Amino acid sequence: MDRAARAGFAARGVLYLLIGLIALRVAFNEDGGKQADRSGALAEIADKPLGSVLLWTLGIATAGMALWRLSEAAFGASGPDGHKAHKRLFSACRAVFYGFVAYSVLAFAAHHGSAGGGNSSDRQSKDFTAKALEMPAGRWLVGAVAIGVIVAGGWILVRAVRRKFRKHLKTAEMSHRVRRTVDVLGVSGGVARGVLFGTIGVFALVAAVRFDPDKAKGMDDTLRAFTQTSAGPWLLVAIAVGLVAFAGFSFASARYRKT
Repeated sequence: MDRAARAGFAARGVLYLLIGLIALRVAFNEDGGKQADRSGALAEIADKPLGSVLLWTLGIATAGMALWRLSEAAFGASGPDGHKAHKRLFSACRAVFYGFVAYSVLAFAAHHGSAGGGNSSDRQSKDFTAKALEMPAGRWLVGAVAIGVIVAGGWILVRAVRRKFRKHLKTAEMSHRVRRTVDVLGVSGGVARGVLFGTIGVFALVAAVRFDPDKAKGMDDTLRAFTQTSAGPWLLVAIAVGLVAFAGFSFASARYRKT
């Protein structure tokens, strides 16, 4: 489980690094048509030599993260409160999330080079919202999910600012310089992720209120929306740099995380 977790953190770092770099290119209109989301990151890998091998490795590593989170849900996480019910529930939710990510990466790898190479987060978001709105009380369902995403974004941001991630790291094994670097990466990366997820939730809430699935946005459309603010492309640059920082924090977690 220790090795599975560390492989998973490294895989998460690769995905966020590529998403952040694509977002930077989007900010300066140099994205070359790539999506600034998971599908875009996977397409970036697929274009490289041994891309298929790298995709399968990434998918298996992400599945390792899901398996580790599942073990935490079943047997409890490390730390004095790791066996509490709410902690195990959070681990179960994370296991489901990373299981979905692993499935999407492995599906992309399996269909690499074919028409089934994967859908963008924008298309998936609109399709999910449209189907949900067709259900009885669908507007309330989408609204509830949207509020949940907004709350999750705020929770990620606040935890990052308060440096809650420190308790999960082997800080005693870090030098002073490494500890300061990890703090900067963790805070800036967490704030960027929190703002990004919170904004995705806001767009979903607007879709529910207006009963219009086209108002929902995935990661790519949300990142591009930052360029339409009064700050121009610079807000997206700041978010993109934060996502790259979170990639660095993920790589640090692969080395120093308590498992």
